[in-house]
Amino acid sequence: PPTPHFLNDQVLRIYVSFCDENTIGRIGYVEVDAEDPAKVLRVSSRPVLDIGAPGAFDENGILPTCIVPIEDRLYLYYVGYQLGYRVRYFQFEGLAVSDDSGESFQRYQRTPVIDRSENELVNRTSSFVMREGGVFKMWYVGGSDWQDVHGKMLPVYKLRYLESPDGIHWPAEGRVCLDFRDADEHAFGRPWVFKRAERYGMFYSVRTHSRGYRLGYAESADGLNWKRMDEKVGLDVSPTGWDSQMIAYSSLVQHRGRTYLFYNGNNCGETGFGYALLEAW
Repeated sequence: PPTPHFLNDQVLRIYVSFCDENTIGRIGYVEVDAEDPAKVLRVSSRPVLDIGAPGAFDENGILPTCIVPIEDRLYLYYVGYQLGYRVRYFQFEGLAVSDDSGESFQRYQRTPVIDRSENELVNRTSSFVMREGGVFKMWYVGGSDWQDVHGKMLPVYKLRYLESPDGIHWPAEGRVCLDFRDADEHAFGRPWVFKRAERYGMFYSVRTHSRGYRLGYAESADGLNWKRMDEKVGLDVSPTGWDSQMIAYSSLVQHRGRTYLFYNGNNCGETGFGYALLEAW
């Protein structure tokens, strides 16, 4: 997922996961011109965070989901992958911290900050974290089930909500804040939450049996109760090219009167990531 962070008014750094030949991801970044995100300025030459130790929750790949500035440090929330046997993989959310403006990160701990629980047994992951009024608020996906769809096992998880006093210690179970519309939907992707006119807005991904991933949008007065308005996204797959099969894992950036929506293309971003420019709300 493209995970943006402004270095200054001129440079936007976008943290992403770079995969090796075995599709094991490590976190690095792409820096772009804040005035023209199509202009790439720099690509990291090494990972800012590598995979975890053998046996750890993040031993088989990691990817970024959110950057939160905390005084002179950066908190990086990230997904850790571990392969399974009767299910394909497990996903749990980790936390890493940077003291050098995001050039490198160190794990806060080797275990997830949101680990498995009774009703979120195999996935507690893909979080977006916002610090507001002294409270850390997290929107993430969580679930316990997998479904066999035409011979392929697919995960089932809904969007959930948590609060924390420090961004490190979180409750064992979140409240479902966004549910499926119909039986075709079976999962959500990384949410991205923002405030606009005293209301919360949220972009997220919706995974369906019939079409794969598409983008969704919802609004809320309190961050807990959301009204889905997916038709307002105004963006679908292209007729041909890198994003012709799916669009997912979006993030929103506002800069000098412009609003950019970054997102991944086909095969969960194997073809890369790009952006769309907001024309009107």
